[in-house]
Amino acid sequence: MKHEHESSILLEPFNKYIWRHAFGVDVPDHVLMALLVFLICLVVFPLATRRLSRDNPGPLQQTFELILIGLRDMMHDIIGHGSERFLEMIAAFTVFIFISNIFGLFYFLQPPTSNPNTTFALSISSFLYFNFQGIRAQGILHYLKHFAGPVWWLAPLMFPIELVGNFARMLSLSMRLFGNIFGEHTATGIFMGLIPIVVPWPMMALGIFGAVLQTFVFIMLTMVYISGAVATEEH
Repeated sequence: MKHEHESSILLEPFNKYIWRHAFGVDVPDHVLMALLVFLICLVVFPLATRRLSRDNPGPLQQTFELILIGLRDMMHDIIGHGSERFLEMIAAFTVFIFISNIFGLFYFLQPPTSNPNTTFALSISSFLYFNFQGIRAQGILHYLKHFAGPVWWLAPLMFPIELVGNFARMLSLSMRLFGNIFGEHTATGIFMGLIPIVVPWPMMALGIFGAVLQTFVFIMLTMVYISGAVATEEH
């Protein structure tokens, strides 16, 4: 039996009247939801920046400032000196993942992060980013050197193990985010279908907590990987 909330309410109208008509194919639901996240960001952030004020910041500005300060402090603790240059990427991950996760609270939407295609795209982006930063900071030869281990005679054994471990980070980041968000969204949908009043509220509260927690875990691990990549001289 199909789940009653297996697709968003926007999927069929969007494909029928816009995408299918123009391109002859259907856009997947997780792609449509990801585009909706981008659209929300394109609307909200320009509106927020139009009313920036040093002397009298509004509630939205104060919220964003608190988030950025928290991210900056966490990055400083994990990565150390010079971590500010990574703030834009970490903030982008934070906003996209959190909004995507929150979609799971609305029965008419689908969280893009409940689809492994989205979470793998995020994990691949993180993987490419922290490896690029490592190569940029250390140079490609010195960066690859730390995969060889602490002593040269262990290099033939350590290099493939470390390389596989590095690539495994993509799978870890992706499956952790996908599994948790998919599970929470499915459980909330089941409770909503059985008893739509009062009973699902604790699940929705748990969903908010899960959205924040899974966002935090993803960006924290990305910071840890960046820290290890740009500080290879310590290995």
